Amino acid sequence: MIRVLKNIYIFLFKLWKKTQLFFSVNWIKTVYFNFKMLPFDQAMKLPFYFYGSVKFTSLKGTVKIEAPVKKGMIGFGQRFEKMSRAKGIGEVILKGNLVFKGHAHFGKDVFLCVEENGYCEFGFMGCLGSDVMLLCTNKIIIGDWAGIAYQSQVIDTNSHPMMNSNSGEHYPISGEIKIGNHNSISNRVTIMANTITPDNCVVASNSLCNKDYSQLGENILLGGVPAKLIKKDYNRDWESEKEMLMRYKRVKL
Repeated sequence: MIRVLKNIYIFLFKLWKKTQLFFSVNWIKTVYFNFKMLPFDQAMKLPFYFYGSVKFTSLKGTVKIEAPVKKGMIGFGQRFEKMSRAKGIGEVILKGNLVFKGHAHFGKDVFLCVEENGYCEFGFMGCLGSDVMLLCTNKIIIGDWAGIAYQSQVIDTNSHPMMNSNSGEHYPISGEIKIGNHNSISNRVTIMANTITPDNCVVASNSLCNKDYSQLGENILLGGVPAKLIKKDYNRDWESEKEMLMRYKRVKL
């Protein structure tokens, strides 16, 4: 009898979780984006799920999934952080090329902009936390298992022409960004053009990254304004978290 009641409880709990997830998805935006941006055979699987309010300002670019396509494998507006409420300001401006190498996850109120001629790539289990701004005009690559925490910004352009006031020489207006695999970017970090981080890297909160750090080697902690090497032999214990992250961030509906 106890076993029967336990099985009923488990069934009802799973049903409640699935019902809760079902009603959290913005199905109108989900269906529209998938069928507008993907080939029909991929769109039918609904690999993109959008949650809550999101504005599609422009969808003139291209989207590619270079991995086995699965339902809900890329979530925009997911609630996987402590903050449970959204401001409803999520926005997508897609005029360039957006590529996914596998599952990816975007928190609440993310601003994602890939301008014309821009190329933005997310590796397997790439993640943008809530309130993250990503502006790509040139090239931004985010590696496998790379997470960028809430209120951070990834911007590969100065947005305005900058010059040497003495010589009149103009500085490049944009530059590439490459975030390595297994990177843990803490909250309120600013990542600017020409930033390259090595694999297995941690960036401390409120830091500014603006150069190539790959020569410093792996398993390092960066921090400061601008960021510099803080500690060696330092890394997030990804192996102890991977099972949990795969379970809670990947959608099963």
